[in-house]
Amino acid sequence: MVLVTLLWSSAGIISRQIELAQGLTLTFWRSAFNALTLLIILCWIRSPAKVVFSLVNGRWPLWASGVCWAVMFTAFMSALTLTTIANVLVTMAVGPLITALLARILLGKTLSALTLAAVVIAGLGLALMQLPALMAPALPAVDSSAAVTVGVAGSPHHGLGLALALAVPVAGAINWVLIRGISDASAQQSSTQPDFLLSIFIGATLSALVSAPASNPLQASASDLAWLAFLGVFQLAIPCLLAVRVAAVLQPSEVALLSLLEVLFGVAWAWIGTAEKPEPLVVIGGTIVLCTLILHEYWQGRQRPNSDLNHG
Repeated sequence: MVLVTLLWSSAGIISRQIELAQGLTLTFWRSAFNALTLLIILCWIRSPAKVVFSLVNGRWPLWASGVCWAVMFTAFMSALTLTTIANVLVTMAVGPLITALLARILLGKTLSALTLAAVVIAGLGLALMQLPALMAPALPAVDSSAAVTVGVAGSPHHGLGLALALAVPVAGAINWVLIRGISDASAQQSSTQPDFLLSIFIGATLSALVSAPASNPLQASASDLAWLAFLGVFQLAIPCLLAVRVAAVLQPSEVALLSLLEVLFGVAWAWIGTAEKPEPLVVIGGTIVLCTLILHEYWQGRQRPNSDLNHG
């Protein structure tokens, strides 16, 4: 899961290389390359006939997970066009709490005091990381990492931007809980579970179809397409395949907590790749998040039963 977040976090530094493509054009091409890559990989590790059979005969969990992926792929980029990056990231920090609560309600997973404390502390650390951006003058800015214009907090679309940002952790929480719940049920009943790897392909395809009408695919240059292909393959397709495997083994709250590493790695990529030195509060907040996650996983590893470690 740490490797997954490292690959996910490369979006910012890679997107800075984009010359012409903007807004939902980025989402369209990234999702399209993601879908194509997934189709090739799935046909290779399965078979074309099995992929088609699984898609045609997929039960509702497969398609529900696909919709969740589509929301996650599309809503984040859309939110960045309507409100500030800081607001989007702080809103998304509630993901672990939402995931833990859903796992408690739907799966009966006990929300330990340790996990709850880790969620709160990590969320505060992430909020501290974004404090310099939140305290900055409310002026229109350009997000060079995503090549889209970002709205100010007082803009008419600010509320919609926050709603779209909130849709990302909500969809992620539903997805992680769904995958773990179906995996547990299938193991107990010795039944075949849906091939959730295909749900990523469904999500990528839906994301490309939804963003296509509002995008301008011909706006991208040859160089842009090369970088967007890199994003589709290494920033989305491969890590998302790994995330599905991980979600069947780790607790949903653990997956959501470890996902916060994406923000830390994103800051590190920018620091290394563009020599943008982070503010002291960003370093302090990032250290809090990192230490919290390390201590939580260490303690959980000691407490987790061997049966859970060997699950899947």
